[in-house]
Amino acid sequence: MNLFYLLKPKATVTYLNKTDTVRQGLEKLRANGFTAIPVIDDNGEYIGTVSEGDFLRHIMEFSKNSDNSLDNYNIIDIVNEERNRPVKNNVTMDDLLLKVMDQNFVPVIDDRNTFIGIVTRKAVIQYFYNKEKRKNEGNI
Repeated sequence: MNLFYLLKPKATVTYLNKTDTVRQGLEKLRANGFTAIPVIDDNGEYIGTVSEGDFLRHIMEFSKNSDNSLDNYNIIDIVNEERNRPVKNNVTMDDLLLKVMDQNFVPVIDDRNTFIGIVTRKAVIQYFYNKEKRKNEGNI
């Protein structure tokens, strides 16, 4: 199966730009009810993921100084570049399954490292469930 059947395209995915302020990122996170959001740069390349925990650590670290508003920092200041490592658009379904075992979504990039969307854990589980169901129905 082709990964593109499971892909949520970039146009339908909530993501942040590295130059967005921490306040803008927190507002987008809250408004959409997510726990983590992909971050891209001005060229559309995937940088990493920012999570609720990243926002919380930032707020706790800088809340002591009233001059350090959430508008004074950008998402790039808090993004975790090691979390939710992306896969290329030609990844195998088995490799994708291994990835979603450790993360809620998998960012997908093309050959130019441009962010093209995400594949959710739910979509991968559904794929393997349907595959197993079809296999079992054939044996009856």
